[in-house]
Amino acid sequence: AGFWSGRETAVQAQSKRVYELRTYTAVDGKLDALHARFRNHTLQLFTKHGMTNIGYFKPMDPPLAGNTLIYLLAHSSREAAKKSFDAFRADPAWIKARDESEKSGKIVARVESVFLEPADYSPMK
Repeated sequence: AGFWSGRETAVQAQSKRVYELRTYTAVDGKLDALHARFRNHTLQLFTKHGMTNIGYFKPMDPPLAGNTLIYLLAHSSREAAKKSFDAFRADPAWIKARDESEKSGKIVARVESVFLEPADYSPMK
């Protein structure tokens, strides 16, 4: 009985999560630098600040293939997402990584964020 009740609690907690789809448009010629910053710093810092990395994606077709990074995070709530991002943005390790990656100029032109919840028929619900 203990196994199933623990499993139920984990599933219930997971079902209340919110997902955040983020799309970054890189400055022309800076997509590789953006990928390097995520690869070498950002993912680990997201985890440190309570965010769950679900997936990172590179569009395959032009024009997005040349300047876009799309990724999906999970948070326990929208409020938790805000707290996590506030802590992330204030983290000295993030500030250092950001500043070093932008020594020759900004690498991100635009960021879009959409919060999502699974539909009632989604396998993720």
